[in-house]
Amino acid sequence: MADAPFRFVLIGTGGIASAYVDAIAQLGAEAALVGVVSRQGKLPAGLAEGPEVAPRLEALGVAYDAVLLATPNGLHHEGALAAAALGKHVLTEKVLEISLEACDRMISACQRAGVKLGVCYQRRTSATNRRVQRLIAAGAFGKIFAVEVEAKFHRPQSYYDSASYRGGRAIDGGGPFIQQAAHDLDLLTWFFGLPRHVASACGTFRHTIECEDHGAALLQYADGMIGTVIASTCCEPGQPARMTLHSELGRLILSGDKVESCELRGTTAEAIEREPVEPLAEGHAGILADFIHAVRSDRPPLISGEEGRKSVELIRRIYDSRFS
Repeated sequence: MADAPFRFVLIGTGGIASAYVDAIAQLGAEAALVGVVSRQGKLPAGLAEGPEVAPRLEALGVAYDAVLLATPNGLHHEGALAAAALGKHVLTEKVLEISLEACDRMISACQRAGVKLGVCYQRRTSATNRRVQRLIAAGAFGKIFAVEVEAKFHRPQSYYDSASYRGGRAIDGGGPFIQQAAHDLDLLTWFFGLPRHVASACGTFRHTIECEDHGAALLQYADGMIGTVIASTCCEPGQPARMTLHSELGRLILSGDKVESCELRGTTAEAIEREPVEPLAEGHAGILADFIHAVRSDRPPLISGEEGRKSVELIRRIYDSRFS
């Protein structure tokens, strides 16, 4: 007999909520959205009817297995703690939270309750990224001495004006380092771990916001590798995120989660793409499918709370090391 649908409750109805509605729909009979928590009593865009709506998680009258946190960054801990107290599993939109203290509260609460805590960094579902991570771990690219991350995006002022918390410290937790570049910094920690030393410079150049809209960070790792990161919402017209690896064998460029250029002696882009990896749906649907399997097989999700904490630690270190 097939498993019954895994039942999700969505907390938050902002723009990212629609991505989770679509992902659940992609999973077909494997998953169902049975409830929505909205203080305004509304459904996410594009969802006209279906799930029960309540202003608080505790007020829902439906049975469910897990919550999806689609609230702003600095409110993730509220939904996670409420869900853990009810014995429900938690999958949160990136980032895990905006402070390490809040991350640790979420991790501890879910551990005490015996529930899973996962973070949606969907770029880890990319087959190319999974192949590259595996090859780096195996030393297939030789000694890597430099990595450059470019998260050069453009956002108009209207983006920040669309919600009062955008670009602020209290809820967003910062500017593009913790928002737009969070996925790139997650990949960086997945590939290489955390650096030993961090220094950064941030500024606000083209937007009326509290935090940075452009910044650069310099990282040095225990093995001597040097990393540079640019995070921006100023770079008009913007470009896909890019990561460049420099090793003793040459250069590898990743762009849009694909191999843009491979100039490594003894390796080709085609060889990288042939590297075997476990089958996994990509994007949000892949994250949800993995999370359901993690709950049902009692294993950690693809990006656990502890794993998701690493990128928050790097982001906080970048902000804390800014030149005055």
